[in-house]
Amino acid sequence: MASRAHIFLQIFFLSALATTAFSLSPDYYANICPEALPTIKKVVEAAVYKERRMGASLLRLHFHDCFVNGCDASNLLDPTPTIDSEKTAVANNNSARGFEVIDQIKAAVDEVCGGPVVSCADILAVAARDSVVALGGPSWEVLLGRRDSTTANRTLANLDIPSPFMDLPALINNFKNQGLNEKDLVALSGGHTIGFAQCRTFRQRIYNASNIDPVFAEERQATCPRTGGDTNLSPLDPTPALFDTAYFNNLVKQRGLLISDQALFNGSSTDYLVKIYTLYPEAFWYDFARSIIKMGNIKPLTGNQGQIRLNCRMVNY
Repeated sequence: MASRAHIFLQIFFLSALATTAFSLSPDYYANICPEALPTIKKVVEAAVYKERRMGASLLRLHFHDCFVNGCDASNLLDPTPTIDSEKTAVANNNSARGFEVIDQIKAAVDEVCGGPVVSCADILAVAARDSVVALGGPSWEVLLGRRDSTTANRTLANLDIPSPFMDLPALINNFKNQGLNEKDLVALSGGHTIGFAQCRTFRQRIYNASNIDPVFAEERQATCPRTGGDTNLSPLDPTPALFDTAYFNNLVKQRGLLISDQALFNGSSTDYLVKIYTLYPEAFWYDFARSIIKMGNIKPLTGNQGQIRLNCRMVNY
């Protein structure tokens, strides 16, 4: 197995390749505002220290942003007569969180940079990385230079954000539509090694699935009744505040919480990746970093496209 230093060198090389392909750069703010990234890190670390669950919430915001027409911070926009907010899409409504932390980051970077030069889309990308690091996971160089959208699309959010009820063929197709392959699917799903899920997203599995450990099902049923308690939380793996490989260990034991989790290890094409990640945590770290860099390059707005929002929740007029 390669050393950790070698793995991070490979991640750096992948970042450099992606920079060429998409005109984004890890050094985008080096001259514009060299204190931007340290400021984001400071706010994220404080937020995660205050509430460990926030790390997963910030990572999820970046994921849900990129899957809806690219990484453009469209999911941060509040509803208006002209904005069909993605916050009310099925995958986000009453579950997406961390918006106030993004507001704090935006205010802090605008102050230290002397104005609005850092996009909300870049803030989401950097906050996701810093959240993973704060919870003990890998680091990577975030490619920067995205700009913010002036629209949102709730209909597209309902169609494109993967559902917790999807089987493997649906998941593979969903990721393929974003230019992501099966390895990206499994690696990025490993983000579920941190955080919690609401009862409504896994009730069907714990009461009806056949590919589930019965003891695990009974444990989850204790806090997720057949009716009611839709927002009751359960951890996605046994160590929800630590970025490790317990998520994949759970899948091998048929203890995946969501239908879409266990679908990755159910006698099909992705089983081998799950097994690799249980045996070699650094392989998961490397693939996760590689895949999230790739995801962060989904249709970014650059140059004169879009805008740099003054407030992440609303379009500049």
